[in-house]
Amino acid sequence: MHILNSESTQVLLDRLQRVRPDSRALWGKMNAHQMVCHLNDSFGLAMGAKTASEDITLFNRTFIRWVALHTPLKWPKGVPTRPEMDQLASGTRPIEFSYDKTALAAVVERFANQPRTFQFSRHPIFGELSDWEWLRWGYLHADHHFRQFGV
Repeated sequence: MHILNSESTQVLLDRLQRVRPDSRALWGKMNAHQMVCHLNDSFGLAMGAKTASEDITLFNRTFIRWVALHTPLKWPKGVPTRPEMDQLASGTRPIEFSYDKTALAAVVERFANQPRTFQFSRHPIFGELSDWEWLRWGYLHADHHFRQFGV
């Protein structure tokens, strides 16, 4: 499972249910609630509901994109995110854990659902992505952060 489809979506939703407000990060600065909001913001960006500043360079949109989305390598720890997706900067502030967790489950389902009710946006680091690359990104990004919290 390396792309969001009905089976991998259910796996991610099951993992999300194991995240608790007191789940401790194995790396990074976010707490569990900030991570939930970060994923919510990130999926919202992909679906055009949020915007973020871009850092699309030739290196990012070719080599980094290819390594991140087209190889089996795990994503590295500690890679900075865009400020608008960073809950310690200007990302959405956590308010109520169960509400934010429910909202994330809904956005993951909407993101993976076929047929799409939205058009994918441009990725702020990788640039234009195919549908397959967006679905791969969605799975890998959520997987990365769930691994960060041991779920």
